[in-house]
Formats: sequence, C-alpha cells, structure tokens
Amino acid sequence: MNNLLNKRRAGVLLHITSLPGTDKQGDLGQEAYNFVNFLHDTGVSVWQTLPLGMTHADGSPYQCLSAHAGNPALIDIDGLVKLGWLPLSEHCGECHGSSAFYKSCLIAKAYHGFLEHAERRDWDEFAHFCQEKAFWLDDFSLFMALRNIFNQQCWNQWPEPFKERDSKALREARHRLSAAIEEIKFEQYVFFRQWMALKTYANERGVLMFGDIPIFVSYDSSDVWAHREVFKLDESGEMSVVTGVPPDYFSATGQRWGNPHYDWSYLNKTGFSWWIERMQTQLEQFDILRIDHFRGLEAAWEISSDEPTAQNGLWVKAPGKDLLNAMKAQLGSIPLVAEDLGIITDEVEELRDEFGLPGMKILQFAFGSGPNNSYLPDHYIGNCVVYTGTHDNDTTVGWTRSIQEYERNYAYDYLGSPAMPLHCAIIQAALGSVANLAVIPMQDILELGSEARMNTPGTMVGNWKWRFQWHQLSSDQVNRFTHLIALFNRN
Repeated sequence: MNNLLNKRRAGVLLHITSLPGTDKQGDLGQEAYNFVNFLHDTGVSVWQTLPLGMTHADGSPYQCLSAHAGNPALIDIDGLVKLGWLPLSEHCGECHGSSAFYKSCLIAKAYHGFLEHAERRDWDEFAHFCQEKAFWLDDFSLFMALRNIFNQQCWNQWPEPFKERDSKALREARHRLSAAIEEIKFEQYVFFRQWMALKTYANERGVLMFGDIPIFVSYDSSDVWAHREVFKLDESGEMSVVTGVPPDYFSATGQRWGNPHYDWSYLNKTGFSWWIERMQTQLEQFDILRIDHFRGLEAAWEISSDEPTAQNGLWVKAPGKDLLNAMKAQLGSIPLVAEDLGIITDEVEELRDEFGLPGMKILQFAFGSGPNNSYLPDHYIGNCVVYTGTHDNDTTVGWTRSIQEYERNYAYDYLGSPAMPLHCAIIQAALGSVANLAVIPMQDILELGSEARMNTPGTMVGNWKWRFQWHQLSSDQVNRFTHLIALFNRN
C-alpha cells in the first residue's frame, strides 16, 4: 500500500467543469483556488476529479482525444490576461459564457501575445515542455491539426496517406501546418502550467489531487492513430471487437463502450512501454490515481463490433499482474485505487490484493440484499475507499427518494435509526467507517437531488453538465461536514 493511502482522510469528488463561475463550464481559474481553500478549511485532504483529457462533442471525460493531453476548455483565460499575453479588452465580462470556439480563439490570440511579449524564462519553459513531452505531444499536435483540416472527422475517414501515416505525407503536413501545430503545443503548455500551479497550491495546503484513468482509450484519438499496433485492429485500421460490460446494475443490455481493446501480446513484448508512459503523465498531474474498470486488467468484456448492444460478448484475459509489475519496476510504489465495482471475480480480487490496492465501496449499493452485502460498512477493511456514490450514481438525496421502502427501512435500522435525514446518515456512515479514505461527492454535501446527477451510464444526452454555485452551500452544511471530519479523525 502506498503511504498516501494508509492514513485516515476525507475527500470530495468534484470535476473541474463543475466549479462555479460565469463561463459555460468551470476552469482552472480563481474558483478552483477558492475550492482548495474550502477543502483546507473543512479538514478535507483529497480532491478527486474526473479525467482531465480533451473530450469529444459529448463532453465525456472517459472518451478523450488523447491519453496524455489536457483539455484546453479548462484553461483560465483571466490567467493569460494576467501574464500579459492577452489584452484585457479581448476578454471582457460580456464574453463570459460564450462558446468553446470563442475560447479557443482567445487562446490563439494569447499565443500570438506570447510570441511578442513572453519573457525569456517562459520561452525556455515552453521549449523544455515541448521537448519533454515530445513522445506524445508531437503526434497529438499533428493529429489535432489534421483533424481540424478534415472537419473533425475520425482519423479512419481521412484521406488514405494521412490515415495510414505515410511518412512523406506526414512530413509535408508538419511543414505546411507548422504554425497550427505550434499553437496546439502552446495550448497544452498553458494547460499543464495552470494545472501544475493549482496542484502546487493544493499540496501546500495539505490537499492531495486524486485523478482517474479510463482503462480504455477512444478509437478517435491520437493514441490509436499513432499506435495502431497497441490495439486489436484489422489491416485497414478498423475495430473487429469493442469493449464494454455485460448486463448489470446500471443497464439490462450492458454497456457497449465502443473502445478498441488492447493487443496485450504486443504490449507484453514491448515491456508495456505505452502504458508506463501513460502512467508517467498521470503521476505528474496527480498524487493519487484510480484505474477505472480495474477488472479489465484481469479480463475484459469483448464484443463483436457488429453487435448493437453488450449482451453478447466474452471475457478475454489480460496480463494485469505483468503490467502492474512492470509499472512498479519502472515507476516505484504508485498510489493506485482499483475501481472494482460490477462483476468481480476471485481472480480480480486476488490481483487487487496482491498489489495491496484499495478497492471501492459504495454505500448506495449496501442496503438492498441483507447482511452479507459486501458494501455494508461492517465488511470494510482499512485499505479501501468508501463513497456515498460516484459520478455514475444518482445523488444520495435522489437515491433516497427512489429506493424501495424495505431498503430505506433496512438502511435506517442498520445505521441505528438516526434522528436525521437518511442522506445525512449515509454521509456520516462513510466518514465514520474504517475505510482509510472516505470520498463525498459535492452534490451530497450540498444535499441536492437527481437534478444534480453528473452521469447516467448507458445514456448519451444531458451528462457531464452539472455545476454548483457557492450560494448553494449553507453555513450549517459546512459546519456539519467539518464537525464530522474532525469527529472521525479524518482532518
């Protein structure tokens, strides 16, 4: 177990896009720093976010255009004004809340301001960034420049020389699109610069940053375009199989994610270098990492690409032990959390436990099936992370309104018939449990209903858009949360 995970802590789950502000979504600006201050003042020492990658049009942070690149939509424009790279007149109050396209235009103007006004140390830092990140940044910047030229089409729809990465075509494209490529690199430099400044600020105030790694990557990504050999693709680059999960608690037909599956034999032969590089990027950005769908490192649900749902598939083994050993050898002790929800076998638990990884416990899953339910707190060990719910669940207030009467009665009985609303008792149970880390979604602290749900698995519309505003947070809620963190020795 990593030392960061063997101490009692409290965490809050809130994605950057859910921060307050006047723009269309939260960003890495002042409100992010205000949130760190809130966490510090309440005794919280972990801020968990969703993945920070560059999303597609649906906004899902679990389907990104790169396994390494950050999302430029999270860049704080005011920060560029303060650096003198963007005139204040370009970013007036009336411009807040405008489109992502407008924001990208402002970043482009800031790039030209950088070229004209940046100090020597900024130039040196930018050059160092481009050199250090070249192993992914060179391919990503070319990929994005070409994607813009080809009207945002997936790379498998590009003209053949670019789809197949013809060396002459790519060389000519790098030359012809050099200005656009440098601008894309600048976007990434700014994102990483702002993120690392926020992380430093949080760490100085005793707050650890907790990130999330989607186990699979999007087919429409620079990773698949540049490293087809890493994935199970046919000779023309198309997917013959896709990943997902079989029918479960969330969906009667399963979830057909549509991601390409890894060619684990190739990855094994190459010492898992692609995965290790990916992990290195995430370890720079975060203090703690969760591997989403950890069970896919033992076996993954593989579906024929012509199947419309995830009902028909098969479990395909993965060399998780070899991968984790390779990571440990290259990167040392990694503060990993295993997302071990869903259909979990003895083999998955053995893999998790062999490497001492904490698993996850969800209290919303605890009260429907009697005393042997593994999500009930009396079954916990210290080396786990407990949540009231995650980004994939309803809010706890919404959940309490939707459950059957027998579940509600069981929960009240199990929790000692508390004289408080059930959602408050659930939060108290999480913080009072033996789990080393207890994470509470911000929606639950705010006591919000289903209207504040972040994501509904298996759906494509209306997700990833929830935001909070400070006026929603009462002094009573802050005082109660602060008291519970101290009461259960988590501050």
